[in-house]
Amino acid sequence: MIFHSNLSVRDLFNNIRRKQICLGGNRKLKIYGKLNCNSGKRMKTANRVFFQSESEAIEAGFRPCGHCMKVAYRQWKSAQ
Repeated sequence: MIFHSNLSVRDLFNNIRRKQICLGGNRKLKIYGKLNCNSGKRMKTANRVFFQSESEAIEAGFRPCGHCMKVAYRQWKSAQ
């Protein structure tokens, strides 16, 4: 898990380009989703974290976003 507040803009874009950051999440709500999700774009920088993979986000206790990851969210919801 990488905290957005610990990254400069240049480091953020370099990590995305190198595929070290593939998903974003809200550390308070424990939700992860795609980087282009409109819901994720609205969150505060202080609450934003990044993940390299979906398995990393799940291991950290996060759930899929219901807007940008509908299939994964339905699977998570049915498992609850």
